[in-house]
Order: sequence, then C-alpha cells, then structure tokens
Amino acid sequence: MAFSSSQIFETTGIQLKKDACIVIVSTDWNRHVISKLEEGCIKVLKENKVAYKHIIVPGAVEIPFAIKDFWRKAEGTTIQPDGFIALGCVIKGDTPHFDYVCNSVTDGITHLNVTLPVPVIFGVLTVNTLEQADERIGGKHGHKGEEAAATAIKMIALSQSFKD
Repeated sequence: MAFSSSQIFETTGIQLKKDACIVIVSTDWNRHVISKLEEGCIKVLKENKVAYKHIIVPGAVEIPFAIKDFWRKAEGTTIQPDGFIALGCVIKGDTPHFDYVCNSVTDGITHLNVTLPVPVIFGVLTVNTLEQADERIGGKHGHKGEEAAATAIKMIALSQSFKD
C-alpha cells in the first residue's frame, strides 16, 4: 500500500472531548497570506467540530508572548484551551532581520511546547519569496493552515489519550 503525505493530515475518526477548544494566534503582518492560512485552519476546525478563539498580534515575534499570556490568564478557568496554533508568514528580505525573526519565533514556540501542558502548533511560514508562500496556502505544497489544524487535533487527541 502506497503512503500519501495527505494521510498525515487525515482527521477522520478522531474524537476530542466535547468542549475541546483551540486558540489560533495569527499575525497582522503579511495579511493576504495569513488570511488564507486562517481560512484553511478554521475550515478544518469547523469540519471537526472544534471550538476556537482567534487572536491577532502585530508580527511573528509577538506570537509566543500572546500564547504564554493567554495561557497564564486562562489557566484554571472555563476558557482554558486544549491547544494553540501559531500562524504567521515571514518572507526573506535583503537584511538579516529575517533570520532573527525566524529564530525568535521558532525558539519561542519550541519553548512553549516543552513548558505548557498543551500542544502549540507551528504554522509559521518562513519563506524566501511570496511565490513560496502562495505555494503553501493551497498551491503545490498543500495548505499549511489546514495542516496546522489537523496537527493540533491529532496532538490534542494524543495528549487526551495519556490521561486515560
């Protein structure tokens, strides 16, 4: 049987707890790309009947703070999420700023993944060109917003299976 990469993002049959909720934290920067990432992400969450809250931050560097602050203020309340999805798009320019932003957001999200008790999904595009971004929002490289939502669902289900 041949394996398809689309199988990785298949969510059919996954059952999350009834009130599962994900917080999407996306950037205002590169809005035309981000809006497509958000659409795909929200489409998959709705198809899987997963509630979501959406927060917009100015840029990618601000994503980890927003996630950490939301978690800290929601911990122990009824709005405590089961996971987070970070959506952003950093396009390389002519200066090393790209490297600093990419490293900062990657390190921040990785740190949150090992310190928070819920998954934090990395849905931040780090690309050289706008064309590469377009290829990842429904083009030849799939739809990274949809993939981020499917990954979040799978990781929440995995985490919930450990509690049984």
